[in-house]
Amino acid sequence: MPRLTVLIPCKDERRHILACIESVRSIADEILVADSGSTDGSVLEAENRGSRVVKLDLSRPFTAGRARNEGFEQLLLDSGEIDFVQFIDGDCELAPDWLPQALRFLIGHAQVAIVCGRRQEKNPDASPYNKLCDIEWNTPIGEAEACGGDSLVRAGPFRTVGGFSDRLIAGEEPELCHRLRAKGWKIWRIDADMTLHDAAMYRLHSVAHIWKRAVNN
Repeated sequence: MPRLTVLIPCKDERRHILACIESVRSIADEILVADSGSTDGSVLEAENRGSRVVKLDLSRPFTAGRARNEGFEQLLLDSGEIDFVQFIDGDCELAPDWLPQALRFLIGHAQVAIVCGRRQEKNPDASPYNKLCDIEWNTPIGEAEACGGDSLVRAGPFRTVGGFSDRLIAGEEPELCHRLRAKGWKIWRIDADMTLHDAAMYRLHSVAHIWKRAVNN
């Protein structure tokens, strides 16, 4: 069986991190949390659930791409070899049937470097802002130009192209996919539930808060 690692970039996700970890605990060979300077107890919560945590150097600017890359490099240092990595954001939960379907797809399609599925909002009807997020996640099924933050990645091509750009504060996933496609790899979205995302945007100031957090990450 291929070795499967789950990598979770995290920044002040204490409200979500436990549910995220629990959603992958039974199906992952290893769970690693790459933390970008959390101050809300996220690290302790993750460690208490048996996850390994890599703490990023505070002297350099944080980005989600940097967190994913440094987590990936730590996994390589520890094991020497990785087959597949499931990236999942700390405010998401993995659908129970996602990984078996995604693994079968990657194993059966040798030219696909990244596979993703349906990301849905946890409470889409709770506010118009949540509903807009849910609509945004609903991209077409089939070969795609890019993926989002949640995806199952073939480790070999990811490593060959140098992983994510660690300088971009947003859009690091499409930029990675552009480099992969330039090398002949394909990105695919399959018709399967993948993750539940909790935007938790109920008032206008929540939108501003989440935008600020995204910039800081």
